[in-house]
Amino acid sequence: MNRLREKYLKEIAPKLVKELALSNVMQVPSISKISVNAGIGSFRDNKEAVASFESEFTSFAGQKPRARKARVSVAGFKVRKGETVGYSVTLRGDKMWAFLDKLVSVSLPRVRDFRGLSEEAFDADGNYSLGIREHVIFPEVNPNTTKGIRSLQVTLCLGTRIKEHNKKLLELLGIPFRKD
Repeated sequence: MNRLREKYLKEIAPKLVKELALSNVMQVPSISKISVNAGIGSFRDNKEAVASFESEFTSFAGQKPRARKARVSVAGFKVRKGETVGYSVTLRGDKMWAFLDKLVSVSLPRVRDFRGLSEEAFDADGNYSLGIREHVIFPEVNPNTTKGIRSLQVTLCLGTRIKEHNKKLLELLGIPFRKD
């Protein structure tokens, strides 16, 4: 079992039941999935760079990403309908916990001038999104051999809509929020 998942089940969930005064264990906030998205933007015409990024994405996400196709043609961006414009992956179960553990304990500390994540990035459904400017913060990606730096959007889909409960869960999981 993953280290972070085990910590959630044995320490964090019981602690949340007490702190949040929950009457039922099914009310405990949880993470249902993690969605990771990346656009390929300016290098989509370079087949070698796209293939390189797809293999790097696969290595740090833990599963093969799905190519995202353009829904409409946009002449201003030189995009045709059906052309690949990005990649996405949805992680659940053990792969989700492994990715979150790697993100919190290895990748985010590698970010230069990192001061923490914003507490305001929760949406109306209680999900938390964060942006990563350089995909090379993941240990599987060699910055010397990469064919281009890409940005990522990581969305943690949480089981409850209550922002305060979700924030408490993420703090206990080790998400470093910005201190004002």
